[in-house]
Amino acid sequence: MEAAMGLMRRMPPRHSETALSALLSLLPQHSSDLLSQVDLPLQVLCDVDNGKEFILCEYNRDADSYRSPWSNKYHPPLEDAPYPSSELRKLEIEANDIFAIYRDQYYEGGISSVYMWEDDNEGFVACFLIKKDGSKTAHGRRGCLEEGAWDAIHVIEVGPEEEGTTRYCLTSTVMLSLTTDDESSGTFSLSGSLRRQMNMNLAVADGHLCNMGKMIEEMEGKLRNSLDQVYFGKTREMVCTLRPPAEVAQLRLPDS
Repeated sequence: MEAAMGLMRRMPPRHSETALSALLSLLPQHSSDLLSQVDLPLQVLCDVDNGKEFILCEYNRDADSYRSPWSNKYHPPLEDAPYPSSELRKLEIEANDIFAIYRDQYYEGGISSVYMWEDDNEGFVACFLIKKDGSKTAHGRRGCLEEGAWDAIHVIEVGPEEEGTTRYCLTSTVMLSLTTDDESSGTFSLSGSLRRQMNMNLAVADGHLCNMGKMIEEMEGKLRNSLDQVYFGKTREMVCTLRPPAEVAQLRLPDS
């Protein structure tokens, strides 16, 4: 199991579904652990009742049906399916509206979904999802990429209130893949994923959505910086070392 998880952490997101399917056939006894711990690129389905798209994941799935955060209905319909309480559902609706604004401001489009459910510790869990397809034919407003996707998964465990404060445990995963294919940049493919965690004790008086929003905003900033340094920074360093720009190559030439 440890070797399988290590392999999935190093697998490019675009090949993760194929790799997971192969591991499930090799390790059927660990299927439940693999399905619960491995993050796959997010898929999208349209809620026909509202005409809005929502994101599919393990956190809104029951059997082969997925619950829409807009209509609170399962697609396809499912009997005896789990639903959040009425109080938590109100918080979920508000979170979806607020997170849609956050997504549009930071990502300039894309799709977002928020799901909430009760846990066994008198608290609840919230999952914030963002999928941005940056290809020319999808949600990419600039049209710079031939293909490109950003999938962000933020799962926050909210503990019970104690003396006016609550403990928030955030686990965030970002999966990035991009491909260019034009005369100016040539053919280039880059993909990878990062996972980070954050724990904070915050005052309940500020509101759960405010506290969770601050944590997600801070975490996404750190993840973007890490991606820029780890993936783009190292790639730029290697490219410039192997194929230095013309002006750099000229400076390296020995004096005649």
